[in-house]
Amino acid sequence: MPDPVYSQLADRLAAIPGGFPRTESGAELRLLEKLFTPEQAELTLSIRLRADSPEKIAERAGVDPEETRRMLAGMVEDGLIRDEWGKQGPVYGLLPFVVGIYEENLHRLDAEMAGLFEAFTIEAGIDNPIFANRPPIHRVIPVGEAIPAEITVHPHEQAAALVEGAKAWGVRDCICRVQRNLIGQGCDHPVEMCLTFSEHEGAFDDSPVTRVLTKAEALQLLVDAREAGLIHTTGNYRDGIHYICNCCTCSCGVLRGLTEFKIPAAVAHSDFLAVSDPDLCAGCGDCSARCQFDAIDLPEGTAVVDVMRCLGCGQCVTVCEEGAMSLARREGRDREPLPDTLTGWMLRRGMKQGRSFLDVL
Repeated sequence: MPDPVYSQLADRLAAIPGGFPRTESGAELRLLEKLFTPEQAELTLSIRLRADSPEKIAERAGVDPEETRRMLAGMVEDGLIRDEWGKQGPVYGLLPFVVGIYEENLHRLDAEMAGLFEAFTIEAGIDNPIFANRPPIHRVIPVGEAIPAEITVHPHEQAAALVEGAKAWGVRDCICRVQRNLIGQGCDHPVEMCLTFSEHEGAFDDSPVTRVLTKAEALQLLVDAREAGLIHTTGNYRDGIHYICNCCTCSCGVLRGLTEFKIPAAVAHSDFLAVSDPDLCAGCGDCSARCQFDAIDLPEGTAVVDVMRCLGCGQCVTVCEEGAMSLARREGRDREPLPDTLTGWMLRRGMKQGRSFLDVL
């Protein structure tokens, strides 16, 4: 039976904006036991969302400051907490489970952890707060080439614009595809596809899991993702974006939340919608075959888009040789403005749940 500290840790992760599901079988506790030592779990109970110095964390935990400093540095290396540079040195804060702890454990992911995560995901099912709570944790970014030139597109809606604005770029394996491969349920999509970028030059030079790219290589990765039929997704806020996932419904945890577990809030649609021109449509069905969300049908030999299923990714446009498919702005849709930052997203998530998260700030 897992140490009781893991139940306390699960409650703490459940209390932050990203959420963390509890299960009847204790699948989440077995996963945390794999990720954290009991000592690490205990120390995490004294760490807050707002990053603090090792001295403050040690004071809350009632432990030795030097030992706390050593443990915190090791926990960052293990992908369990985050660090940043404060006025007087490194400071440390909580990571959500997703996006956060799970993704930062790519270097530690093995078959046992992959199996524990799958069992946890399956049991959490449609009630998984990571994906069921609003606003969604991720949003779709359309394929740039799919948007007509006459439509004004904001920088946060363009994958290429996000990449262009950075000063360092890198790519790492998609942890979702690695995880599914480890349990024997992998897909044929390319694995090295998670694009990360930073406003700080040399940000990925010492990373054990990120391969450094040039800007040209990062932009080419977006092309490669488009050609592989992958969906661009990223954090569901406007500013401070530092990654673009290139996702598929067969492996991606977020997209599986939508397609496998039928959780509407799992991912936010883009502000675009696929539109078919019946006069140009040849009825070939390529667009329908390309769509991972079953949003396109050909009831009478002409493509028809289901507006409720379409996420506005633009992949259908890329395979339409007749030029019948295009993206248009969604009209008449009651859509909240995009949160400006990750902090804004967290505050809105809390408001939706009637919570302030003050207990973990």
